[in-house]
Amino acid sequence: MKSSFQTISPVDGSVYVERPYATKKEIQNSLAKATEAQRLWKQTSLEERAAFCRRAIEYFQANATAMAEELTWQMGRPIRYTPLEITKGFKERALYMIEIAESTLADKPVGELHGFRRFIRREPLGVVAVMAPWNYPYLTTVNAIIPALMAGNTVMLKHAEQTPLCAERYAEAFRSSGLPEGVFQYLHLTHDQVAELIRDSRIDYVAFTGSVTGGKSIQNSVNQRFITAGLELGGKDPAYVRIDADLQPTIENLVDGAFFNSGQSCCGVERIYVQEAVFNDFVEGFTTLTRAYILGDPTQKETTLGPMVRVAAAAKAQQQMADAISKGAKPLIVAKDFPKTDLPYLPPQVFIHVDHNMDLMKEESFAPIVGIMPVKDDDEAILLMNDSRYGLAASIWTQDVDQAITIGDQIETGTWYMNRCDYLDPALAWTGVTDSGKVCTLSARGYD
Repeated sequence: MKSSFQTISPVDGSVYVERPYATKKEIQNSLAKATEAQRLWKQTSLEERAAFCRRAIEYFQANATAMAEELTWQMGRPIRYTPLEITKGFKERALYMIEIAESTLADKPVGELHGFRRFIRREPLGVVAVMAPWNYPYLTTVNAIIPALMAGNTVMLKHAEQTPLCAERYAEAFRSSGLPEGVFQYLHLTHDQVAELIRDSRIDYVAFTGSVTGGKSIQNSVNQRFITAGLELGGKDPAYVRIDADLQPTIENLVDGAFFNSGQSCCGVERIYVQEAVFNDFVEGFTTLTRAYILGDPTQKETTLGPMVRVAAAAKAQQQMADAISKGAKPLIVAKDFPKTDLPYLPPQVFIHVDHNMDLMKEESFAPIVGIMPVKDDDEAILLMNDSRYGLAASIWTQDVDQAITIGDQIETGTWYMNRCDYLDPALAWTGVTDSGKVCTLSARGYD
């Protein structure tokens, strides 16, 4: 087994980070610390838990610039955007989950019965293992870490090898907050070590965000025990543009939803259905705005589209595009629009003449590519939106609220939006169906 790993920066192909994997002794020591610390942590008042968490959040805000710079080097998102993950989304979700903790975790009376006092009390699970991805390394982790700590659990974080510094920054933040030793820890682990960790009786819950393949591996390990895993997996999020949609803001939002983070977003828009009467106008506007992106070095302020995370990921996207073209898809972005094409720098691409015989419209792309398909009416749109093994999020673009709700009720997805996409509202339960996993984070339901 390898004793260490390297993080190759997609910016220039250099080795940006090198870290050793945890030893067996270190893993055992961490488990013992987490178990012991949890006995005291669950007795700590909710007010005190909140104070520790708030101080950690303040640390993140104070160091957001430095964290953003190293995040850009680790996974390639343009520097003009990376600070926002910490100063906006991370902060918003963390503070909301702290604010609702008291009311959500309070004892729940179930009504009077003569001679009895009856209530439901929420007990912490124990030690929570958080397995985090690289694409939004702070946003995805805050969904689990803050609620777990607020509920009285201790946390062990394993971050993706592409973004190991994020785990270390969490440790710094909680150390700065004065959090008792052992309440939060991180480990750099191999896949085999992850499986072994989950099988350990001292792990009481697993929160995983990642690929379907990774989710199956986690589930296999969990199945050997009587614990639960929350799995947020892949997506192939559809958008439906109705004839009455306000086209300009619709186009602006869907271009951003498709290409932000180089399309490497869990709830990014990957396929679009447009009513025939507005199809041509939509495609023209969408393609024009796509050409306005600046693909290049993500450490430069003017760059709006950075590299994909790895050469292999970009090459896989190229294969999916080639397959679609061989089956009749027409690409609308040409070479002169984006002259920089050395992988993992992948230009955005927009396809028409697409159908559901193509992986482009069925399988997760996780890249800056999108297919746009005309539909006759709502019924056809619903049929195609549901023709997927994924069900994470979907969006409907219309000015008719009642019809949007009617359509949304028929879409097989965890979340759907009207005139919005690619956003997690911390007051709403974030969940998926089918191969998008089985998880519920954020909102009061996330605590459950």
